Amino acid sequence: MDVKQRIAKIVNSHPIVLFMKGSPQFPMCGFSSQATEALKRCGARFEYVNVLEDPEVRAHLPHYSNWKTFPQLFVQGELIGGADITVDLYESGELQRIVDDAQGK
Repeated sequence: MDVKQRIAKIVNSHPIVLFMKGSPQFPMCGFSSQATEALKRCGARFEYVNVLEDPEVRAHLPHYSNWKTFPQLFVQGELIGGADITVDLYESGELQRIVDDAQGK
């Protein structure tokens, strides 16, 4: 399986996926920390991929998603955006609705 197929499998196998630097317990950049915190505050159960541990995913995800920076949040197979968009959605209350829909609440 090539890297783009692997990315597609990850994105389509989990309702919420965050491609980030580090882990939710130990984010390795401020943007990944902000996105993780917004998801946690919404009670999201999410899969994550540490792009620092997978150089192939880190190199190819921007081409797959057409989004250059990390983190990248996918919900139900679709790119939501990076940290700024995730935080904006959280502050507006929209992220809670997105998370609830994805988790069947």
